[in-house]
Amino acid sequence: MKVIKQVADFVGKWFAVLVLLGAVVGLAAPAQASLIAPHVSLLLGVIMFGMGLTMRPADFAIVAKHPRAVVLGVAAQFTVMPLLGWGIAHLLNLPPLLVVGMILVGASPGGTASNVIVYLARGNVALSVAMTSISTMLAPFVTPLLVLGLAGSTLDVSIADMFVSILQVVLLPVVGGLLLRTFADRAVSKVLPLMPLVSVTGIVLVVAGIVAANADAVLSTGLLLGLAVILHNTLGLGLGYLVGVVGKLPDTSRRALSIEVGMQNSGLAATLGTTHFEPLAALPGALFSVWHNLSGALVATYWARKAPKDAETPENAENAEDRADPEHT
Repeated sequence: MKVIKQVADFVGKWFAVLVLLGAVVGLAAPAQASLIAPHVSLLLGVIMFGMGLTMRPADFAIVAKHPRAVVLGVAAQFTVMPLLGWGIAHLLNLPPLLVVGMILVGASPGGTASNVIVYLARGNVALSVAMTSISTMLAPFVTPLLVLGLAGSTLDVSIADMFVSILQVVLLPVVGGLLLRTFADRAVSKVLPLMPLVSVTGIVLVVAGIVAANADAVLSTGLLLGLAVILHNTLGLGLGYLVGVVGKLPDTSRRALSIEVGMQNSGLAATLGTTHFEPLAALPGALFSVWHNLSGALVATYWARKAPKDAETPENAENAEDRADPEHT
């Protein structure tokens, strides 16, 4: 058990590098790695179940304490990123399926690793957890409508089918994990240290499978799509922080909004692209997963060296207690 815990700590620390290696493996051995692609939905379900295990009902308490921050954050999550994905894809004149993929990334809820990045960036972890949780719960209803609205009603996809997909691979596993944590907390707490190993392994496999299934497209459109993904993530980080500034939130909350808005559940985007469109539509999600973990690590490193401007405020003192609780990561 101790060895497994050490392995889990290692993969958690080198998350971004391992995801990048997954993409490299997908390109280097496409025939073998593409066998993973049909199982992307199952892998995402396992990842989301693990996310549910790390959640507690108390994580939603911040909604009552600071509702304005949560509403601002979730609203930004489902407006800034979908519109950016649509705008950047059309600005760069990407092929239709890649446009759909970019919109899928933007319309997805917060990323599963964002809470850890916010913690490392000395941000408001409680707000980050609440935003991730609420946007995930809303995704079955909001994501299909955003995709339909931005990608066009002529798409050969059913809103009902997409709703069911998100329900199956996101909401039900998360709620299942949350309920198990609520009613069997002692038993679940023993396996929580292993969750980074499960999550990272799942994400690496998803990236490897999607990249492998689109190896030719990566080589032919990789630079342009890479630029689109980098712009999407970078502008999301910047505009998320700006929303916090305009909303007059404390610096710790601005950091949380920046990371929550900029980091997406790209695994869900890849799953929806594979399930409801064609493998090419899943490629933006796979590349976004590689890039946003690298950029998230860079952002966390930068902010970790800079004390929040509101470091001495009562709200941040409360937030510091949340950050001291390892279960929030």
